[in-house]
Amino acid sequence: MSGSLRGAASIVGIGLTDFGELPGRSKMEIMAEAVDLALKDAGLTLDQVDGVFGADFAEAMQGLYMAEYLGLHPKYIDGTNIGGSAFVNFLQSAASAIQAGLCEVALIAYGSNARSAGRGGRGPGPVMYETVYKPRQPINSYALAASRHMYEFGTTREQLAEVAVAARKWAQLNPKAVERDDITVDDVLNARPVVDPLTVRDCCLVTDAGSALIMVSTDRAKDFPKKPVHLLGVATETTHSQIACMADLTRTAVADAAPRAMEMAGITLDDVDVVELYDAFTINTVLFLEDMGFCPKGEGGNFVSGGHIAPGGGLPVNTNGGGLSCVHPGMYGMFLTIEAVEQLRGQAGHRQIDGAEIALCNGNGGLLSSQVTAVLGADGTL
Repeated sequence: MSGSLRGAASIVGIGLTDFGELPGRSKMEIMAEAVDLALKDAGLTLDQVDGVFGADFAEAMQGLYMAEYLGLHPKYIDGTNIGGSAFVNFLQSAASAIQAGLCEVALIAYGSNARSAGRGGRGPGPVMYETVYKPRQPINSYALAASRHMYEFGTTREQLAEVAVAARKWAQLNPKAVERDDITVDDVLNARPVVDPLTVRDCCLVTDAGSALIMVSTDRAKDFPKKPVHLLGVATETTHSQIACMADLTRTAVADAAPRAMEMAGITLDDVDVVELYDAFTINTVLFLEDMGFCPKGEGGNFVSGGHIAPGGGLPVNTNGGGLSCVHPGMYGMFLTIEAVEQLRGQAGHRQIDGAEIALCNGNGGLLSSQVTAVLGADGTL
């Protein structure tokens, strides 16, 4: 197809720091540790990196700060910040730059000390119509979407809670996950209320963590020590910034991005082995599964119930435990992508999905504002 990035670039290195609380360390130090791990995973040295991609809520020029901190003078740099989806969006930017010959080794990296040093930074803005009401963002906006979905389709609090329970069951198979204690639907419902109808267990964690990945052209990918994971398709779509400008609180831009990404990849939903979604709140998973087409609009609550997206269920979703139970350091998009890479490499341990070859990922940014869907394939899927 015209403008396709299918097979233009592949992921050949990944790095994850510990998750949770990393006291006494700056976010740049955490980022640098993840970069070091990714470079070692790829068998590369820092001086071979000539493309830098990064974003941060608090830093408008994060790409520049990253390059300076790492001692790099990249040929290509991108610091576009569209919220938590930015790091899935960077897959598209990096692949485009590689395809165009603007860089050869692209580094995408993120570090955060959101838990140990406090959230800090700026929230989504400007929010001209909403600021006067002093909303607690971002949770007010996601609670509004949850309330509308419940009103319009009869979705229940119990069904939303099933998302959190499924994420926890996956986290219990992941030794890196921050939260691994048992929880039940009742535990979610009876947890501390935050913004009606959501309790604290409907909301993502706040953690420290770092992550990084390395991309090169697919032609070169076979020369690296680990199995490459190929970018088969990717698409970005935005609909609004402030929630007051979202045309339909029950329909996200995933409904437009996912079909385009799958068309580029040449796949259908039947080809998907594992799904990694940006689950900042339980409603996200319901909305994104509907908008991807796994179930009709309004039936997401039923779809996620009964353990259907939990280990042993019909569709593996957020196999690392997601932002709800594994890790969420402010911007989660890189972490869901790396989980997809680990699944497609076959190195996910007890949570490994047998024979996983195609992963469908979705990054979410702002207040359900920006959506980026990527299709990743194991070696041999091109």
